[in-house]
Amino acid sequence: MIGNISSIETLGTLDGPGIRFVVFFYGCSLRCKYCHNPETWHNDSKYTAMSALELVEKIDHYKNYFGENGGVTFSGGEPLLQPEFLVECLKLCKEKGIHTCIDTAGVGLGDYHEILKYTDLVILDVKAIDETEYRELTGRDISHYNNFLSQLKDSNCKVWIRQVIVPGINNTKENVINLKNYALSIPNVEKIELLPYKTMGIAKYKSMGIPYSLENTPELSQEELDYLNTFLEE
Repeated sequence: MIGNISSIETLGTLDGPGIRFVVFFYGCSLRCKYCHNPETWHNDSKYTAMSALELVEKIDHYKNYFGENGGVTFSGGEPLLQPEFLVECLKLCKEKGIHTCIDTAGVGLGDYHEILKYTDLVILDVKAIDETEYRELTGRDISHYNNFLSQLKDSNCKVWIRQVIVPGINNTKENVINLKNYALSIPNVEKIELLPYKTMGIAKYKSMGIPYSLENTPELSQEELDYLNTFLEE
């Protein structure tokens, strides 16, 4: 099975527990206003084609660096848009005793049960809880995400919830409290993380000739992030 890979980070520290080998897949059907990886949107871009066996052999080469808590994280783009390739990679990793994680927005293709069967941790990027807000932020109907969420709830996967906090969109006490209550409805949630909106993706949009709707939106300050995190800790 051949997959289309955008890039690889061999010693990641922000994409799950411990030291991670992070694989960024091509392809994403969402168009989130704050996306900082627009180069991964289209699966017909210039890409690195790799077989599952080739990729997992590369991952296994770094296994000694993972320690007790590390492993591999499949990210993107959206890894669920290459489901057959992803499943084969997950199976091979489990055979080698490698901890597996997928970082996903939950909008992909097909039945997710086989994927989740071989996944130890799901980092779930919750764009918005409200259907109208979700469509406004992503350009997509929330039903596709809800389908994945339903199957995730039926699995045994551990879950981390993440949400990007954008000034003027969701940087409110009410949103954080709603997110916390929402997370409590999902089995096996270990952590909720608020990620501060950053403007680092603007240069990519300009170089690719893509309009960027949040160009005048400031980054979320550390002070405001600390304030919002207090509502998760209560």
